[in-house]
Parts: sequence; structure tokens; C-alpha cells
Amino acid sequence: MGSLDGKVAIISGAGSRGGQGEAEARLFATEGARVVIGDLVSSEGAGIASEIGNAARFLTLDVTDAGAWAALVADTLDEWGAVDILVNNAGVWLDKGLLDTSPEEYRKVVEVNQVGVFLGMAAVAPTMCARGSGSIVNISSTAGLKGGGMPHAYAASKWAVRGMTRAAASELAPKGVRVNAVCPGVIDTPMIEGGRANVERLAGFVPLGRVGSPEEVAALVLFLAGDAASYLTGAEIVIDGAITA
Repeated sequence: MGSLDGKVAIISGAGSRGGQGEAEARLFATEGARVVIGDLVSSEGAGIASEIGNAARFLTLDVTDAGAWAALVADTLDEWGAVDILVNNAGVWLDKGLLDTSPEEYRKVVEVNQVGVFLGMAAVAPTMCARGSGSIVNISSTAGLKGGGMPHAYAASKWAVRGMTRAAASELAPKGVRVNAVCPGVIDTPMIEGGRANVERLAGFVPLGRVGSPEEVAALVLFLAGDAASYLTGAEIVIDGAITA
């Protein structure tokens, strides 16, 4: 018996090879869930879904488009009859400070990392509330916990994710829907620029002595998504090897 047997999960941004979303999709399917991988047509989501097998479907999704979210939720309900879990995983990185970031760049980061989370929650909340259950996991970041040394637009968007998570948790709790945030630190994904040399350099800043893996983040998200966390909502859980301790 898997911990997610019979549940249906939507994971945004799960079409990136080596990313946290892919790791989550594969782990969720192993644990018995049926998984919708929502990502851009240009992603590798279709191939990942094919590799997972019958438990996974790839549906195109631009997280900044409310209509795309509505269509994805409708298609999921038509095929599998429910949405039990949403993981707002999609995100973009911009390694620029305040003085180097253009208004257009700032808006792009906020549209994906912040507005995309809002639209995802708004799209699944009605069906979850109607059923009286559901779990939403929003991926924030340690960049949403501190200011120093963090890229400006990225940090701003991840701070916002924390606030939206708490507000939604309070609002949706009476309807039986839980909302939590995960704040990863340095995780070995394609979002880290500079190749292995940079990964090894970043590991030097982590008290645990290494960067994290997508699978380690996925294991935490799995816990929050499942019934073992049934009394846990409005939480922000840091997974960073003690870098913010």
C-alpha cells in the first residue's frame, strides 16, 4: 500500500529533467497516486509522463494563464474524477539584484513564481472545498526567509509565496483543505547555473557539507501531501542542511 493510494495529484513545472517536480511526480506515482504533470509544451513533461506509465499524464500548462489552469483542472476531473493534491512547483530564477533588474524582468519572475501559485490555488480550491479535503504544497525557498545575498525579484516572489500560503491555510482550513509551504535551500537541479563546479562551491556554504537532492525535497512534499500530515497546515518547512540555522 502506498501512502497516496487512490489520490490524484497535479504538479506544476514537473517537466524539467532533474528538477524537483520530476522527482515529486515519480515518487508520488510510486506511492500510488495518479499524477498530472503540468508544464509548457517545450518542456520534457510528455517524456517523463510516458516513462512513469499509466499513472501519469502530461497536460500543457502556462502557470501565468488562468484559462490554462481551468482547462487543466477540468481535464483532470474528467479523466480521474478528483483533485486531491496540488504542488505549486513551477518557478524561474533570475540572478540579479535590485539595481540590475528591469521592470520587465521583475514582472516575469513575479508572474511565474507568485501569480502562478495564486492561480493554481484558486483553480483547485473550489473542487477541494466541495469534497471537504485536499492538500496544497507551495514551493517557496530559503530566499523567502532572508534578504541578504538573495536575487531581488526571486526573493520577493518567494516571500510572497509564504504569505499566500498562510493566508490560504487560514481561509481553507474550515473546508478541510490544508496548505503548506516548503523552503528548499541549495538543491542540485538544473536551476543551479555553472555546472558541477558551482554545485561543489555552494556545498561549502552548507553546514551539512553538501547540497540537497530533488529526491530529498520530494520526500518532504510527499509527507505534506499525504494523510500522515492531516493536522499540519499553514506551516513553512525548511529543508536546507542548516544553511539558515
